[in-house]
Amino acid sequence: MKRQELEDQIREVILASVEADGLSAADLGRDRPLFGEGVGLDSIDALEIGAALRRKYQVKFKTNSDENREHFRSVGSLAAFIAANAGITLED
Repeated sequence: MKRQELEDQIREVILASVEADGLSAADLGRDRPLFGEGVGLDSIDALEIGAALRRKYQVKFKTNSDENREHFRSVGSLAAFIAANAGITLED
């Protein structure tokens, strides 16, 4: 699978999962932080996104894990985590 294709799918999941006025796929750059001063998502958004990604890709995030902060850092880091845990080989 092309890296861009997986990242676009993740963007769709994020946009469908959160209620952020005016947020678009263009706002979700590969390395732009999803939380804090980046896109501005919060912990409730992370729960919603995590649940949607579990359903779509059958991946599991560890409960209360500091590793999740790194996985959810950006669209690119989510793509890397999903690829590694769902057996998806990424092509650039």
